[in-house]
Amino acid sequence: MRTSRFLTAVMLMALICSQAAAQRGRMEQFPEGSYSPVTNINRNSYPRVLADNSVMFRVQAPQAQNVQIDLGGTKYDMTKGENGAWTVTTKPQVPGFHYYNLFIDNVSVSDPASQPFYGCSRWTSAIEIKEEGMDVFEVQDVPHGEVNTVYYYSKVEEAWRPLMVYTPAGYNEGKKDYPVVYIQHGGGEDHRGWMEQGRTAMIMDNLIAAGKAVPMIVVSANSNVTSRSGGMGGGYSWQGMQTYRSELIDNVIPFVEKTYRVKKDRKSRAMCGLSMGGGQSFYIGLRDPEVFANVGVFSTGMFGGISGAANFDLEAECPGMLSDTKTFNKTFDVFFLSCGEQDPRIEYTRNIVKTMRDAGVDVKFNSYPGDHEWQVWRKSLHEFAQYLFK
Repeated sequence: MRTSRFLTAVMLMALICSQAAAQRGRMEQFPEGSYSPVTNINRNSYPRVLADNSVMFRVQAPQAQNVQIDLGGTKYDMTKGENGAWTVTTKPQVPGFHYYNLFIDNVSVSDPASQPFYGCSRWTSAIEIKEEGMDVFEVQDVPHGEVNTVYYYSKVEEAWRPLMVYTPAGYNEGKKDYPVVYIQHGGGEDHRGWMEQGRTAMIMDNLIAAGKAVPMIVVSANSNVTSRSGGMGGGYSWQGMQTYRSELIDNVIPFVEKTYRVKKDRKSRAMCGLSMGGGQSFYIGLRDPEVFANVGVFSTGMFGGISGAANFDLEAECPGMLSDTKTFNKTFDVFFLSCGEQDPRIEYTRNIVKTMRDAGVDVKFNSYPGDHEWQVWRKSLHEFAQYLFK
């Protein structure tokens, strides 16, 4: 039965693609005031974002019996028209980047109208909803840096692994050394997340050009690491971080410092990340002060708001933060936390920030409109980068 459904879905998707190709040359009549998101492959097609930020989807699948859109965990039943096109308009969406999938006769597939993104532990579709005033996340007429994929040998995995590295404008022409941010993705994503979904290059180009951030290199590694020696590899605990800690400190950083012109002192290194990567940044960044002097923790669930997180003991998890706050504050140049205001983690994050501040910890904190999603994390990086290396 599963094989039959899969083959049906494959044939349906092939039909969708062929019919979409046949329609490319025809003029479409789109809803007035709508626009094609940058995540579309064809800018003259669907999905369309309407004036109220609702999204109109259209899928050409005349042989299908049932078609749904799953957008951000909400499923919408589509209605079939006379020409075999299925349509639906969602409720208004918050600005930002949202993953979605098609369900064709109960088989989950990506939408061929969308660019592919690696998220939710699979290749999936996505839609970008514009936010007014957020041109800082767009390509602008400023000097542009580069993002390159390079490979290093991991002694932890005993394999070649990828890194995506942003170098600022002028790097290739100059001789000076740069500070480095080691940026961590969330669960279900990988090294591509920050550079593609997160728009790191646009954010950094615009900040540097405006003089709001110093020129810096940003390194995005894939933290989904499996140790060949059988070491621990996950979980919100110091022990659970050890496999990736070894990967980052013993493999990634030495490779970056050998390959790129970077400053090699702790004050010139920062570690930050979102969700799972926020937990990694908390444990590794704060418990390896000889390596990092700057730490950013975005939307982590380890303080609470997710299953299994409860009664987080700051002093036990970060020894000295509360008992020797004066030393802690002297050790770190920047310690920054953030969370989305509609994220279930927000109250737990606010409470832990209050605990820190009541003890005298020098912690910067901000929250932004949004749930557990990329617009919040883009804003987090945008703010964190402005504090660094000054």
